[in-house]
Amino acid sequence: QVQLVESGGGLVQAGGSLRLSCAASGSIFSVNAWPMGWYRQPPGKQRELVATISSGGSTNYADSVKGRFTISRDNAKKTMYLQMNSLKPEDTAVYYCNIDLNSDYNMWPWGQGTQVTVSS
Repeated sequence: QVQLVESGGGLVQAGGSLRLSCAASGSIFSVNAWPMGWYRQPPGKQRELVATISSGGSTNYADSVKGRFTISRDNAKKTMYLQMNSLKPEDTAVYYCNIDLNSDYNMWPWGQGTQVTVSS
């Protein structure tokens, strides 16, 4: 069964940057060939989709992160990334990766996520 592993979170001051990584364990699973997304769940709120990348490399972003976050994929490393710049306190959340919920594919089991905390 596929297992998603997110990493790269941490504590950063407002205006700072972080790069999150996502990989899928299991020999037949890879983030390369699927439409993937980064999600986040702020404290006390529901999980939301913030960025997506199609199997062909097209990207989309939530308005709240557009111009600040960049989703990308390194096929050789079978890893997906979320570069987060100009971070704001409202970006504080646990960040997860998974299949794009707007695609035709079933979601995979959620990983443990990675905590991002932005101090003001």
